[in-house]
Amino acid sequence: MASRLRALRQAAPEATVELWAEDEHRLGLKPILRRVWAPRGQRPIAPAHHRYTWTYLYAFVHPERGETAWLLLPRVDAALFSLALAHFARDVGAGPTKQILLVVDQAGSHIADAVTVPAGIHLEFLPSYSPELQPAERLWPLTNEVVANRHFADITALEDQVAVRCRTLSEQPEVVRSHTRFHWWPTEEAA
Repeated sequence: MASRLRALRQAAPEATVELWAEDEHRLGLKPILRRVWAPRGQRPIAPAHHRYTWTYLYAFVHPERGETAWLLLPRVDAALFSLALAHFARDVGAGPTKQILLVVDQAGSHIADAVTVPAGIHLEFLPSYSPELQPAERLWPLTNEVVANRHFADITALEDQVAVRCRTLSEQPEVVRSHTRFHWWPTEEAA
């Protein structure tokens, strides 16, 4: 990644170059169950109704600054990944004066020929089977807090709660950075 950052800087010396990471997370009406405290002798209650309806949270994170960008979409495929990239590029101002090196895994929706990568975005693929290297993976416990041990009437109610949580996390860069800033992650100045 550091060498790719240097190459981008040399190719566009007048542009700002940033290093971001992206991942997707499936959330649905099948509940996320966690341990809870309960008074001694009483059984904890967590209402659940297993239903298999899903939504997907696309997360973009700048680990060094703790900055995030979020998008809720109905599925994961090349067309929606392209749409997410376009929204992200627009939101962060990617283009001739700002180049983004985006670290992604090698999911089928990321490597498909149908993916359209906007100007100013450059994809860097992680090695196969290495989710521990992906900083965006560390966002999921933070986003799951609002849906764990909860029952939602429909997917819209779940999406509303997740959207509120994502807005809250966007306002807490220190929390995001503490979860996503790996010691080996290259700093933009050092690369």
